Amino acid sequence: MANARNQDFVYGADQIQVLEGLEAVRRRPGMYIGGTDAKALHHMVFEVVDNAIDEAMQGRCDQISITIHKDESVTVSDNGAGIPVDIQRQTGLPAVTVVMTKLHAGGKFGGGGYKVSGGLHGVGVSAVNALSTWMETTVRRNGKVYRQRFERGVPVTDVEVVGKCSPDETGTTQTFLRDDTIFQVLEYSWSTLATRLREMAFLTRGVDIRLMDERPEPPREVNFHFEGGVKSFVRYLNRNRTVIHPPIYVDMEVETTQVEAAIQYTDSYAESVFAFANTINTPDGGSHLTGLRTAVTRLINDYARKQGFLKESEPNFTGDDTRQGMTAIVSVKVLEPQFEGQNKLKLLNNEVRYHVENAIVESMGQWLEENPRDARQIIEKSRTAYRAREAARKARDLVIRKSALESLTLPGKLADCSSRDPSECEMYIVEGDSAGGTAKQGRDRRFQAILPLRGKILNIEKTSLDKALANKEIQALITALGTNIGENFDLSGLRYHRVILMTDADVDGAHIRTLLLTFFFRYMEELIDKGHLYIAQPPLYRVTLTREENGKRKRSSEYVYDDKALDDLRKELGDENIRIDQRYKGLGEMNHEQLWDTTMNPEKRTVLRVSIEDAAEADQTFDMLMGSAVPPRRRFIQTHANQARLDI
Repeated sequence: MANARNQDFVYGADQIQVLEGLEAVRRRPGMYIGGTDAKALHHMVFEVVDNAIDEAMQGRCDQISITIHKDESVTVSDNGAGIPVDIQRQTGLPAVTVVMTKLHAGGKFGGGGYKVSGGLHGVGVSAVNALSTWMETTVRRNGKVYRQRFERGVPVTDVEVVGKCSPDETGTTQTFLRDDTIFQVLEYSWSTLATRLREMAFLTRGVDIRLMDERPEPPREVNFHFEGGVKSFVRYLNRNRTVIHPPIYVDMEVETTQVEAAIQYTDSYAESVFAFANTINTPDGGSHLTGLRTAVTRLINDYARKQGFLKESEPNFTGDDTRQGMTAIVSVKVLEPQFEGQNKLKLLNNEVRYHVENAIVESMGQWLEENPRDARQIIEKSRTAYRAREAARKARDLVIRKSALESLTLPGKLADCSSRDPSECEMYIVEGDSAGGTAKQGRDRRFQAILPLRGKILNIEKTSLDKALANKEIQALITALGTNIGENFDLSGLRYHRVILMTDADVDGAHIRTLLLTFFFRYMEELIDKGHLYIAQPPLYRVTLTREENGKRKRSSEYVYDDKALDDLRKELGDENIRIDQRYKGLGEMNHEQLWDTTMNPEKRTVLRVSIEDAAEADQTFDMLMGSAVPPRRRFIQTHANQARLDI
């Protein structure tokens, strides 16, 4: 046929759709809050809290409360100025209605209502309204209490006066119930909310933030209030580490940018630096983080040269040398921040880099001059890092020179796949030779590679990079992945786009998995950020179930993946209808067909993708579980001992 195009479909003006109001948000929630998963659900709360924080940054608010109700609705209340309720001339509607129902509407676009704020895209609270089954806005202003109700973003009442209040009493209360037809996850996590709210309290000095949860019996409550700002934040992050000196604190306004930062060195080998712009966490950093790092490297090298710790013939310390063991927070308040994307992962304002750099150089430079003993300890730590880096470079070069064929002679014997397309390849990192042998038999050789590791790899939280690279199991891992490591990490060299940790369902297996996660978090974090790291979910039991179907008793053999699922089956069928045929304490106890059917077959298996929701909290968790300090780890074990399921 000369023209094979489909002539039945007519594309004309009638096929052009215009989404009015907030309908676009409901159709494409991912464009506004990042998706419909657990992260997006909690983002709804943070969008509303951000408005209250913006009030606090203007000095109009010092109390914020967040309540999770039994039905999973959430109330966020503040004592700020209250959303205006008078008529907005441009629309002829009450201002509160405009703010709640119009995208890109608010007082943060140069109208003088806010000097600095986090929510400059103007889609925050209106997007929350659109994605809620219902939402009620209550405003205390002008001695009156006003209220308006919305359902799925549409006003169902006018702005009504529902009471009186003191003329001095002002504020806004937002209560909303997420729309269960949109979100995949419907329950809020106490720990996720508490972690982010604690962070906000650190970044907004003097503000009381109270989180209440009415769901458990009895209800729980926590209050956050920090007068020390980011200095308190750094102390909190380092509470389980041995510190070298008190925090170096920076609080300075450079032109139109307010710079607040705190820096403290510890005995750790890792760098823990976190950046915020207008209290918004920017996990991908940006100009403010670049300014901090540049200033620290420049200062330490200049001071070391001036004091004679670095000779003329010696090279400068690198940025990695000067930041080893450094914990730092940099928080900037910017008039017109430019973020990368609606989720605000990165700050783009180029001038902020120089503002931060100038503030750090002036304040930290003075601190180094006034504290020569502490300054010398920092220089010595940088020198030690330099020596370790040189040793690590030699070890890394040795690892890189090894070909994939040579890696087969290592204790971790890589059984590679035949495909050379990384996007379709996956590598299972397996605990032990026994499980590795079973996995090699059960795999699909076309796209699945197996790397068995013998024993437990080094705990890199307590080990310098040069010592880690001398470990043969870590060498095998780096060689197999093809990405290099640390400052030379290059994701484009990744040979497998799915890296899957497959360990036994016992205490040793959990420990090995944690050691591997620590390694990836510290030295290959981008691998996690880009969604390439997974955890396999092998079954715990094989059971025979007896069910009643059409008046007949029928038996079936099934796999059960955890104790909770087994308990649910017992409640459903009764103990007499469940027979446990096998309890898999190790992967090696399965034959290769069982391992393929349950854990390795992409059409049947369940794998958990590893992600980092909060880098500061992840940093704390790894330090607490795997670091040198014993008391915090003991407290954690004692607190969570009642949740452990152990084989006796």
